[in-house]
Amino acid sequence: MRVWESLAIIEYVAELFPDAGLWPNDPALRSMARSVSMEMLSGFRALRGGCPMNIRRPIKAIALPDGVSADVRRIEEIWRDARKLSGGPFLFGAFSAADAMFAPVVNRFSAYDLVSDPDTLNYMATMRAHPAWQAWEAAALAESWVVPEDEA
Repeated sequence: MRVWESLAIIEYVAELFPDAGLWPNDPALRSMARSVSMEMLSGFRALRGGCPMNIRRPIKAIALPDGVSADVRRIEEIWRDARKLSGGPFLFGAFSAADAMFAPVVNRFSAYDLVSDPDTLNYMATMRAHPAWQAWEAAALAESWVVPEDEA
């Protein structure tokens, strides 16, 4: 059997390892975490199209296509509300599947110099300090191949 979509993979792993804490224990927080993860999966097309994910990209602002600023504002709202509700430091307290879903956005916000809000920058620093982020970044930097359309 193959599972190829990111949220389906997360759900499958969460079922295999229910004690791993991939989703918050609290039902209300778990529901919100799944909702924002689905929003991440299905939305933010302007950000995705205008600011391709690229860990190797030097930090540099670009002229933003229509819709990117609105996507950035909505994501910052999600992050702020979740951390306020849960107490942080991650979106729903401890590192969870929702944080993993937003990891590419952390890279985009940094690589394209999209944000300056202290709370947003704090969350991004928290994410970048996590061992999973550091392993992901190291693996990405070790890749030898380049996707030309992601070299914005």
